[in-house]
Amino acid sequence: MVLFVCACSETPTETKTKTPEKPPEPITGRQAFQYTYPSARMWAPDAEPFTIQSRNLDKVKSEDGKAGAWEIVYVSMQLGRARTYSWSAIELDSLHKGVFGGADEAWRGPVGQQRAFASQSLKTDTPEALKTATKEAGKYLTKPGDKPPVTFLLESTPRFPNPVWRVLWGPSVSAAQYSVSVDATTGDPLARD
Repeated sequence: MVLFVCACSETPTETKTKTPEKPPEPITGRQAFQYTYPSARMWAPDAEPFTIQSRNLDKVKSEDGKAGAWEIVYVSMQLGRARTYSWSAIELDSLHKGVFGGADEAWRGPVGQQRAFASQSLKTDTPEALKTATKEAGKYLTKPGDKPPVTFLLESTPRFPNPVWRVLWGPSVSAAQYSVSVDATTGDPLARD
């Protein structure tokens, strides 16, 4: 008599626990530039930054020179066009998560005060610009009352030889309660308004 013994064994099933997704984090102005620059150069090989501006979001707290969203306008002399690229930590009605390129617009070269600048001149990042601006804005910051969130604007104008971070206490240049201009190449304070 032959006896067959069958052993049934269950293979253990692995329980995969999904690691929770990291909460969205803000980034610096130079990081936003570095994320969008390759896309801009694919759009136009001669693309140069024209302005870089932070956007404060309710769902991603801006802090320490970082923001939850950035808009960078690039211009191309060859194409005679401008294009705005954005970087956002989250998806919103008006913003897409990650890098997103907007529609082209006509651009005829520098008009008025603003002009394009070489990407190599962006050596001072927003955390350093904020530290410098905070030192320069001591009297304003010690006054009683609530202060609006900080907004950053990088631009190049004939007023200064290098591009300048404008550290604004308020949503825009015209609506800022106070601002300090910091050289984006050297990191030196330039003006208080």
